[in-house]
Amino acid sequence: MSSQDTLILIPARMASTRLPGKPLADLGGRSMIVEVARRSAAAGIGRVVVATDDAGVQAAVQSAGFEVAMTRADHASGSDRIFEALGRLDPDRQVARIVNVQGDLPTLDPSLIRAALDLLDDAAVDIGTLAAEITDAGERTNPNVVKAVGSPITPRRLRALYFTRATAPYGEGPLFHHIGLYAYRRSALERFVTLPPSPLESREKLEQLRALEAGMRIDVAIVDTVPLGVDTPEDLEKARAMLAREAAHVQAAHESRTLS
Repeated sequence: MSSQDTLILIPARMASTRLPGKPLADLGGRSMIVEVARRSAAAGIGRVVVATDDAGVQAAVQSAGFEVAMTRADHASGSDRIFEALGRLDPDRQVARIVNVQGDLPTLDPSLIRAALDLLDDAAVDIGTLAAEITDAGERTNPNVVKAVGSPITPRRLRALYFTRATAPYGEGPLFHHIGLYAYRRSALERFVTLPPSPLESREKLEQLRALEAGMRIDVAIVDTVPLGVDTPEDLEKARAMLAREAAHVQAAHESRTLS
């Protein structure tokens, strides 16, 4: 596969209940959605497009030099939004792989996008996603931390069996914090969006269970870090602090190279 075969889509909507206007929240002079687009482009794996229904998001993204696909306002999920965008952007069906990057992950390491996409090198895999081993004891029982449960294929890869808000699996051993970034085969995304919400999806409020209940294969790459998902004002302040530290580190490294 080449970069022409791959499309990174970032769904963005302004109607967040806990943090209204989230995509345009300021992160040290750059809006959150632009920061996510910038990091997605840094992965170097293909075209990056923000999918939105909001003119303000469109203006901010385009002014930063990134591409936008305008979509309907009535989508129930990000996967539905990116599917509409895919049809608009690629009517000739040249794109074979689509990466769905959430627009509220401003600290995302670009290498994580590649890790999810690489799972599709196995022709049996429909969807690739990510998880990191839980090291904070509080996360093991926190229902807001979704756990990926799977059979190990290699030390850094699972075949997903389930995703849950519960503490699972039971017994001794690692638990894995699921990271909501997905790489789809085009055929898998097309199938997924036609499926009705499944019973376990509705119960757990986890969309990826729809794919598993339909018999689709999801593999999980085990990575070292969990990007901060920004859902609340407190998360936003954490993101600002993290990005400020990152910028200071980059500046210090640049000055060190200049002096040497």
